[in-house]
Amino acid sequence: MSTAVTRCKWAEDVSPAYTEYHDKEWGVPVFDDRVQFEFLILEGAQAGLSWSTILNKREGYREAFAEFDPQKVARFTEKRVDKLLQNPGIVRNRLKVQSTVSNAKAFLAVQKEFGSSATISGVLLTASPSRIDSGKTARSPLRRPNQMR
Repeated sequence: MSTAVTRCKWAEDVSPAYTEYHDKEWGVPVFDDRVQFEFLILEGAQAGLSWSTILNKREGYREAFAEFDPQKVARFTEKRVDKLLQNPGIVRNRLKVQSTVSNAKAFLAVQKEFGSSATISGVLLTASPSRIDSGKTARSPLRRPNQMR
């Protein structure tokens, strides 16, 4: 017996990658450091672009950024950054690629100070995440329901 998935309007009639993201990841808390680092990379790359663009390049990012291993990415050299700028599997913006290396270093600093980035997430996540859809927009909400007034 299968259960039907209720989708938000913004997740209807989109790419399979977007549908899978909605059904399996959106609104689900993440406490795994590697997955948190993955989203840090992907969300940084998304700035100014659509999320679907980034989801369609996700595997390219996985390959380009050492399976989202922050220790490896933190050691990327300027030569490696230059090589990544030739990779059509990612967004080839120098500042975004360089920020990924900087963010890896900052991510490791958080791990060193707190033991895990998941520790920070647990502190910041004060309520159970909710999945909402107002039905009035094709875009995802910017705030969780407990933040809306």
